Amino acid sequence: MSNPVSEEARVVPLRPAPARPAAPETEPAPREPLWRDLVGEVLRTERQAQDRTLKDVADAARISLPYLSEVERGRKEASSEVLAAAAHALGLGLGDLLSRVHGELTRRTAGRRSPAAAPHRPYRGLCLAA
Repeated sequence: MSNPVSEEARVVPLRPAPARPAAPETEPAPREPLWRDLVGEVLRTERQAQDRTLKDVADAARISLPYLSEVERGRKEASSEVLAAAAHALGLGLGDLLSRVHGELTRRTAGRRSPAAAPHRPYRGLCLAA
């Protein structure tokens, strides 16, 4: 009597497969907005508030029109030089632009702060040193 040889390969795992995490019962927290998306939104909002075209601002900032468009859409992470040029073309300083972006980020994430992200409270105890 002969043993028939199987045509299938036998796979022996070297380590057990990792356990799959259980599906979350609650909805995941909304994703925090990306800085580049917020920068683009602030630039676009300011440009449109001034009734200026993308070409006009790109020419004034000496940035290519396609690149500025991608920055406004949050597709490119612009350097500080490019952001400063775009801000100046809109009559803003770099600090003004970043302040507006920070304000928008704060507004969007205000209700989602975790307890660990609570404001720092200074220690009011007494420390003695010898």
